[in-house]
Amino acid sequence: MPDPLILPSLAATEALAARLAGLARPGDAILLEGPLGVGKSALARAFLRARAGDAGLEVPSPTFTLVQAYDLPGAVVHHFDLWRLDGVGDVAELGWDEAREGIVLVEWPDRLGELRPRDALSVSLAPGATEDSRIAHLAGWEDRLA
Repeated sequence: MPDPLILPSLAATEALAARLAGLARPGDAILLEGPLGVGKSALARAFLRARAGDAGLEVPSPTFTLVQAYDLPGAVVHHFDLWRLDGVGDVAELGWDEAREGIVLVEWPDRLGELRPRDALSVSLAPGATEDSRIAHLAGWEDRLA
């Protein structure tokens, strides 16, 4: 596993998201892992805004809707929040197969079960030394992240 990235601030987390937004292409899955409140939604929001080229893009949390779709330059991006799902069968009902034609951002990817893409980029976030800092572990996309 590559060395962790120390993200000292929200701005650093947003910069990582912008970098990933520039590297992502249709068919990609980005899996956002970590405990509640660690910044998965903030990273997803920054990714979507960077991909859209619009810092003011309205990005509601999909906690209650479970999925939000964004028609952005180069791909439709689906932002999934699977926290409230009971099982993998529920994921299929959310249009998972169709969403995979674009880019998917997935919070709580452990709920994907056997649907978890093998070629996904996993971004695992953990609290850092300060309230606003995070530690990110990235796994996957070795060819693109080098």
